[in-house]
Amino acid sequence: MALTDLAIRNAKPGPKPIKLADGAGMFLLVTPAGGKLWRLKYRIDGREKLLAMGAYPEVSLSNARKRREEARTMIALGKDPSREKQRDKLRSRAQAADTFTAIADEYCAKRRRDGEKGWAPATATRSEYLLSLLNSGIGRLAIADIEPSDILAAVRKIESKGNLESARRTLQLASMVFRYAVATARLRSDPTRDLRGALTAPTVTHYGAITDASRVGELLRAIDGYDGQGHTKLAMQLAPHVFVRPGELRHADWSEIDLENAIWTIPSEKMKMRKAHVVPLSRQVIAFFKKAKSHTGPSGYVFPSLRSRARPMSENTVNAGLRRLGYTSQEMTAHGFRAMASTLLNESGKWHPDAIERALAHADGDKVRAAYHRGAHWQERVEMAQWWSDYLDQLRVGSEKNISSDTGQI
Repeated sequence: MALTDLAIRNAKPGPKPIKLADGAGMFLLVTPAGGKLWRLKYRIDGREKLLAMGAYPEVSLSNARKRREEARTMIALGKDPSREKQRDKLRSRAQAADTFTAIADEYCAKRRRDGEKGWAPATATRSEYLLSLLNSGIGRLAIADIEPSDILAAVRKIESKGNLESARRTLQLASMVFRYAVATARLRSDPTRDLRGALTAPTVTHYGAITDASRVGELLRAIDGYDGQGHTKLAMQLAPHVFVRPGELRHADWSEIDLENAIWTIPSEKMKMRKAHVVPLSRQVIAFFKKAKSHTGPSGYVFPSLRSRARPMSENTVNAGLRRLGYTSQEMTAHGFRAMASTLLNESGKWHPDAIERALAHADGDKVRAAYHRGAHWQERVEMAQWWSDYLDQLRVGSEKNISSDTGQI
């Protein structure tokens, strides 16, 4: 006979457990302590098993019957309800531990150790910082429970402070973390996919750079007259000749510099594109390195910090030197030496654009083409490096006459 709510409420405990059957294997177990527990007895794979389905009155009679039918449907499909229940518990515990912060930390650690495909140290540090800005908003939430509105509210806190580019980049990084969670089977889909266009687009700004030949000469003369720290002056004198990224310059190590063979090999872990980059050295650059080596060599950083030789100079050192010379950030920056070289080398018409791109360590999407051009343009890059240094010397003394790429003469 099927149970009723009245019969359940009136059921009294006895000295031994009492079973009140409802049919189809389900019964209410009344314990001597007064507990009323729903149980389902079933068979699967020839074995009799017992499934706990909650306690009365938290689980009502009607809800218990629904759970019985759900379990019987599983059994008909060959699934064990007890095993599925245990899996759900484990899955819930895993999801509770898989917070956004935990997965973001895991993802960042992976990108740091991914070799050529991973992040450069500076990129990793910046990315980790931006993701940390989301900790107060969504950091403690299980990643599977995060809604688009949660993410939008978190990044808009960054946006409200006027940091539009940081907000945009943080949303991009959050999307990378969510996609990583999808790839590692902890999330069904990326909740940021519907947030495109939700943030205010930042105004695109370019690094301040002097690209007019006559003004380049003025800049070089100003650098020669710099009266600050000697290391800073040397770094500013060297930067226009090698036009590497500022981080690559300040992290230069003497172990990478081969003055005898006139090359500087920057390892992949220091490069933005995570590919080793070889820089041919002109006679002028070799002279600068020899001067620096007498102060900071023969090992360690070429441009160490003033406080500790175990650390490179600050990322703001060259920019601070340019500000001291009177150049604003809109006029010239440490990164602007790359734009200067790119513009003037291309305007010269003497060099293949691919050789210039290789010198700037820009990535080529076509791997076969990139491998070919690395070899095909090396000798041209060697000649270009010397021509460029000679050209800078001419600009320094106030001459813009053409220089032959073959002889290095005016």
